[in-house]
Amino acid sequence: MPGLTARRRAPRAQDVVHRRPSFWRSLSGPQLLVISFAVLVLIGTLGLMYLPGLYTGERLGWLDALFTATSAACVTGLIIVDTATYFTPAGQAWLLLLIQLGGLGIITLTTLIIVALGRRLSLRQETLAATTYDIAPHVDFRHLARDIVIFTFALELLGAALLYLAWIPRFGIEGALWPSLFHAISAFCNAGFSTFTNSVMDFQRAPGTLLVISALIVLGGIGFLTLEEVVLHTRSRRTGRPFRLSLHSRIVLWVTALLIVGGWALFAYFEWSATLANLPRGDKLANSLFMSVTARTAGFNVVDYGAMSVRSDFLTILLMMIGGSPGSTAGGLKTTTIALIGLLAWSRLRGRDTASIWGRSVPEETVQRAVGLFVVAFGFVTLAIFAYTTSELPATGVIADIGFLEYMFEAVSAFNTVGLSMGVTPQLTEFGRLLTIVLMFVGRVGPLTFAAAIALRNPTPGTDFRYAYEDVAVG
Repeated sequence: MPGLTARRRAPRAQDVVHRRPSFWRSLSGPQLLVISFAVLVLIGTLGLMYLPGLYTGERLGWLDALFTATSAACVTGLIIVDTATYFTPAGQAWLLLLIQLGGLGIITLTTLIIVALGRRLSLRQETLAATTYDIAPHVDFRHLARDIVIFTFALELLGAALLYLAWIPRFGIEGALWPSLFHAISAFCNAGFSTFTNSVMDFQRAPGTLLVISALIVLGGIGFLTLEEVVLHTRSRRTGRPFRLSLHSRIVLWVTALLIVGGWALFAYFEWSATLANLPRGDKLANSLFMSVTARTAGFNVVDYGAMSVRSDFLTILLMMIGGSPGSTAGGLKTTTIALIGLLAWSRLRGRDTASIWGRSVPEETVQRAVGLFVVAFGFVTLAIFAYTTSELPATGVIADIGFLEYMFEAVSAFNTVGLSMGVTPQLTEFGRLLTIVLMFVGRVGPLTFAAAIALRNPTPGTDFRYAYEDVAVG
């Protein structure tokens, strides 16, 4: 009847349609991260295969294109061909785009775009982006996603400007523009790609250049959360408001400083009268500092690592394995992982059950995750070294001057996305190149993340149980 509102009928059970979740919504966080990098590598490979004007000569084959795209997207820096002579400026720009996207991370960019459009993040998107809340609850991850991009572009532009001013006398006003921009982005993203044939070896006597690149590497590898907290701490001191750095950032800053200073002193001691013998004292100090910084995932080389002493090469391997800090453009086990393992060992020696430092105890779950990461990474790299030596070395064990140490160096460099090499990369077989691609990819997304992405999400019904405990003797 007119004027009456019809009563809506409640839906019956047979009327309800159960829609299957879309592929996008069915993905877990680790799966989304792995797929995002895989898509970036695929796009980079297709670009290297089909985009015009990228090469000065012959195009790369599919395997070499996949290798180069993976190295750029995973900010590694291992190269099969010379970036300076094999690619045109357009080709170098394509690699630089992959480096920038790989350094920032697809998830960060997606979060920033959503926030910039004024849309509210869904619960799932917040779960993907808000990994910092338990670590630093006073930091708004929406602001963090925005600040990540601001930090990145601001520091890269500042670094490019400083390099440009330093390189004008060497390359001219126009000639210094592109190399300065390329190296600033590559350094901040800890990528190690260079538009110079011998990386930055020609700048051994240019301490200003080495210091600028070192600063960019450290800022890019220290972690965006730590950068955000340092900025907030600086602002709080100006305004007089109390602000305490999180335990995470304090560990990152202290471990980073100890590694830089310790590596600096050891490299200076090992190479003072060797590869650095012909340099003045000040340049020796600048070069040894650069060697300490670049070894932890940056990949620029200021000396020939094939000519260094064995002890310096092994020190480089140790620094490469540690890497940078969580939430940064760097790879490796990360500074916090090594710190937590050290704290765990120290607490056991003192008869304590928890890892504690500066009046705070680290949750047992976090410590166990650090131990698990160390075990998985160590096992992965060990298997990779075995695969390299099995596939690349003949029965004699030596190809020219290449032996076990060189392949160990290569495996650690690839897995920890460093990009340093002792001359092995261009001589790898097809199997060796495929193995290096896998190492770079797994190292960039993280071995635990990669394992979680490929793990079965729905276990077989009836298998969710625990067996009875029985102890085992250890040690």
